[in-house]
Amino acid sequence: MKLADKIAVITGSESGIGQAVAVAFAKEGADVAVTYWHDQAGAETTKRLVEEEGRRAIIVQTDVREAAQVAKLFEETERQLGTPFILVNDAGVDATGDEVADMKLEDWDDRIKTNLYGPFYCCQLFIRARRQAGGEGKIISITSVHEDIPRAGAAGYCASKGALRNLTRTLTLELAPDRINVNNIAPGMVLTPMNQPALDDPKVLEEQVQSIPWKRAAEPWEIAKLALYLASEDAAYASGQTFTLDGGLSMNQGQGA
Repeated sequence: MKLADKIAVITGSESGIGQAVAVAFAKEGADVAVTYWHDQAGAETTKRLVEEEGRRAIIVQTDVREAAQVAKLFEETERQLGTPFILVNDAGVDATGDEVADMKLEDWDDRIKTNLYGPFYCCQLFIRARRQAGGEGKIISITSVHEDIPRAGAAGYCASKGALRNLTRTLTLELAPDRINVNNIAPGMVLTPMNQPALDDPKVLEEQVQSIPWKRAAEPWEIAKLALYLASEDAAYASGQTFTLDGGLSMNQGQGA
C-alpha cells in the first residue's frame, strides 16, 4: 500500500493512461478524483474500478482549458475527499496533422490551452493546497516523446509538450523547499484512444510499430506502473526529470542517416 490514504487528482482519467493510473493508485491505497470532458461513461467506469479496489472516487467534469472549472475540481476534491497529495496532469489533445501555414488558430489555441494551460492551472491550485497543508506532495505530468522530438503537422502538440517540460523544471526549483516532487512521464506510442486507428486495425498497428525497436506499442498499465513509482516515496529524491517510456523509439530517430 504505497499510497495508503493519499488523495490523487488525475485529469483525463476517463480512459487510456489516466484510467490505468487511477486503478494502479487505488490498488496501492489512494482515493481518486476522476475527471473527464466528454466521456462520462468512461469516467463512470474508472470510478467503479477504483471503488472495486475499496477506495473512494468522485467524478468532476472538467474542461482544463478553463481556470474556473479547474478551481471547481479542486473545491470538490477538498470537499468530498480531502486535500490532494498527488496531481497527475494527463488530460491532453493530439495534433491535427495540419502544418503551421494551414493551421486554424482555434486548433493551435486548443492544443496550447489543453496541454499547457490546463497543467498550469492544476499545478497552481495544487501547490497552494499543499502549502496550506504544510508541504510535500507529488506532481506528475504526462508529456510525450514529442517534448523533445518534433513531428511535422504537430506544431501545437509538440510546442505544448516541450513547454510543459520546462514548466516542470521550473517548478522543481520553486518547490524543492516545499518537498514537492515534480516529474514528467514521456510515453511513445501507447494503445489508447489517442491511437484509435491502430486499435481498430491490426495492419495499421503493425505498420506504425516498425519505427519502435521493440516492435510494439505500450499498454496503458505500463505507463501507470511508472506513475505509481513517481507518486510513491520510492521516488522521494526524483524531481525535475522526464522519464521516457517508449520501447527505444527516441533512440531510433537517427538510424539510416
